[in-house]
Parts: sequence; structure tokens; C-alpha cells
Amino acid sequence: MHTIEVHHISKSYDEVLALNAIDLSVKSGELFGLIGPDGAGKTTLFRILTTLLLADDGTASILGHDVVKEYQSIRKEIGYMPGKFSLYQDLTVEENLNFFATLFGTSIEESYDLIQDIYVQIEPFKDRRAGKLSGGMKQKLALCCALVHKPQVLFLDEPTTGVDAVSRKEFWDVLQNLKEQGITILVSTPYMDEALQCERIALIQQGNIMQIDTPQEIIDTYPKKLYAIAGSHQYRIMQELETIEEIETVYAFGDSLHVTFKKEEENIVPKIKKNVEKKIEIKEIKPTIEDTFIRLTNDFESKNQDL
Repeated sequence: MHTIEVHHISKSYDEVLALNAIDLSVKSGELFGLIGPDGAGKTTLFRILTTLLLADDGTASILGHDVVKEYQSIRKEIGYMPGKFSLYQDLTVEENLNFFATLFGTSIEESYDLIQDIYVQIEPFKDRRAGKLSGGMKQKLALCCALVHKPQVLFLDEPTTGVDAVSRKEFWDVLQNLKEQGITILVSTPYMDEALQCERIALIQQGNIMQIDTPQEIIDTYPKKLYAIAGSHQYRIMQELETIEEIETVYAFGDSLHVTFKKEEENIVPKIKKNVEKKIEIKEIKPTIEDTFIRLTNDFESKNQDL
């Protein structure tokens, strides 16, 4: 059974196309990731699915309820954590939680079994105003507020943006525990490494879904051998590599350059070392989600230019 169904959803803001005929589905109890950079359309899709924004075209449903015609039924069954911290800054941790529990006719005590793992981490700060919390603590409070009414579906829009690495890891541990309790989770993130935490992902760019599958299946579709080239003058090396005819793509990736060749059978390593500099290291590597995303984006842009 699919808990979330999206069919040909489109949305524009004046002349800007935010979503272009999006199709995707999320299974019941699945941890599904929407992966893409800022401006890709993630937040627009989330607002449509959480009944806060109307699409220009297409249909969507949550738990079998249409997001337009049955929005009231949907709001009772979902939890939503927007990308920007939106709780009441002047209220304390406990006051925020009690407020959101009251909105849904429940209490912290009634939902304690679901939020316990998170609440115990913020309980020592229950009398502190939300605006005075650290980024990681704000994140945990927002998640508690989204869960306090025991939703069946949880929408998390870039929940780990702006928090430290430790808090990011703790947050994903929490999501795995929530998934085990049967909650369907749709989470968006610009961090490519977080894609590996999801069962399936959709790669989105400029309002278009480029690929949907498990993270490993998407990585396995990378069509070329990928090489890493490292040297002492990376920018100069990249400029020189771009002049070599046999090289198909080259881009910076951390402290190295990632390169593909036009023809796999050609051994152009000697030519690279001759044209660039002798003290460089070249080795074949396994592509990552980010490598795949970059390639799909380049292919997508090239296809659009040809139209």
C-alpha cells in the first residue's frame, strides 16, 4: 500500500517553474528521502502534500485522502516539521509542547511512549525559552511537537540543516526508531551523504525528479569508470585537464578532482601526467550519490539545451 501518492504535480511562481509534473509514491512505513539542493522544489512539494499550498496541476493523496478535497482529515494524521524553525520563540520548551498537544486534543503524557527518546534529551531544558535553545535542541523540540499527536505520516523538510554533525547523526538514529514503530517518513535534505540513511530516494533538480530508487541502485546506474586525480595545484590541474580531448567530465570533489574518460579502453594516464604535472595521483574509485547526482544534472541540462 502507498501512503503518499503524487501524480503529475506542477507548481509555478509567476515565471518560475518550481515543480514540473512530479510523480512519486511512498510505501507505508517507508523512510523515503527527497534529495536535492536549495531551490530544487523540495519545500514546495512538502507544502502541497501537507495541505498548505495548492498545486497548479496534478493530484496528490495522503493515506487515501485527497490533499485538496480532504485536507482536514489529512491534517489530523500527519506531522510536519518545516525547514525554518517555526515554534514560538518566547514560549518555553514545555509550553510549546503543551500548546501543540492541546491543538490536537491530547497531552504530552498520552504521547510519551512515542516521543520519549527525544523528550528525555530536551527535558532538562523544559523551562528554557525555545529561542534560547541550540540548533540541535531546537530541532529535537520541533520533532517532538510534530509527533505529539501520534501522526501516521511524518514530513521533515531539511531537518538537519544548520546543526552539527553529532546532532545530525542523533537525528537520523531517531528517525530509524520512528520507522520501526510503523510511521511513514518523507524527509528532504540537501546533504547527499544522508541519502544512504533512506530506504528509497528521489533525486530532484529544478523541479524535476531525475531518478527514484534505493541509494545503492542509483549508484549502480553510474555508466562510466570514475577516477580521482589529486595534486598540489588543484585549480591549475583542472584547467589543464579540461584541455585534454579524451576527458569527458572533470569537477572538483573535496581535495581531489573526479574525472571520466570518453572511451573506457583508452589509457590516457601517461598523457595526463605529461600534460599536467608528474606529481599527481590517479586512481579508479567507486561513484557516490553525489557523483551520480552531478552526472544526472549535467545530462538533464544538456537535454534541455537541445530542446
